[in-house]
Amino acid sequence: MIAGQLRIRACGPSDLEALRAISWQTYDDTFRHLNEPRNMDAYLNSAFSREKLREELANPHSTFFFLLSGELVAGYMKVNDAPAQNDLHDPQSLEIERVYVKRDFQGLGLGRVLIEKAIEVARERKRKFVWLGVWEKNANAIAFYGKMGFSRIGTHDFTMGTDRQTDLIMKKEVDGG
Repeated sequence: MIAGQLRIRACGPSDLEALRAISWQTYDDTFRHLNEPRNMDAYLNSAFSREKLREELANPHSTFFFLLSGELVAGYMKVNDAPAQNDLHDPQSLEIERVYVKRDFQGLGLGRVLIEKAIEVARERKRKFVWLGVWEKNANAIAFYGKMGFSRIGTHDFTMGTDRQTDLIMKKEVDGG
């Protein structure tokens, strides 16, 4: 039912407020219960400020995509080429920095749709692999990425306010890259 209504489109500067709203909401829904409120608030105010998101939208090495169900933004994703990547900076790779689906749309396979879009983008850009970071305590996401063919290749630190956390770095080879 929902699949026939789905479409993915790249975001532009005019999408700033909608991007900010879904970024804030989905991150808060996913992680607030696992973090101290002051650390969560500090992160949200920094990572999803209008200025920060405006800069990210303007970066030619990053692309945001909205996943739309009808006219509703159901989820979003951000991908980065090497100059904008957080860790690897490998020109043969595409980083999947953010993949989030609104709570009301979870369990419908939309995360898979976004990951498949990232792989399609990687193929179009002739990349050999995609990679991402996922919090070591996010067991559901780790399991999902494993089912999608990602494997762990390392770790990196992630700072949430004053709390230093560990993300697993996971990688997937891209056929035809």
